[in-house]
Amino acid sequence: MFKTPVSALVLIHTEDLQVLIMERADKAGFWQSVTGSLEAGETPRQAAMREVLEETGLNAEQYDLQDWQVANTYEIYPHWRYRYAPGVTSNVEHQFALVLPSALPIQLAPDEHLQYAWVDWREAAQRVFSWTNVDAIKRLAERHQLSL
Repeated sequence: MFKTPVSALVLIHTEDLQVLIMERADKAGFWQSVTGSLEAGETPRQAAMREVLEETGLNAEQYDLQDWQVANTYEIYPHWRYRYAPGVTSNVEHQFALVLPSALPIQLAPDEHLQYAWVDWREAAQRVFSWTNVDAIKRLAERHQLSL
């Protein structure tokens, strides 16, 4: 079964702008926020909540999940296109933020991520691999009237 080319990215951060980043299991050295494709019948918000639980063990309903009403379209990396139907080369990614009171312990899904780190938002912007993830971190800074 092919993945849907619509996904949710959830930038998990603390009130003092520490950002959770995780290293991908299938691509060592690639750090990212929570992200994942919508499943059949899901809204982007439902996918965001499911992915947060699957990838971190956190229940997004217990914290402030914000829909930033932003969607970026990006080209799917060629080495990941086999997951999608033939001819699908782009994905629409909806941005969310999950605000936590402090950096919490995370339960990683070992098939998805190798390790995690809580880092300052500026460091997170330097370490994540995708431009859409950098875009989300820049939006976080803008919301707090900061700049890179």
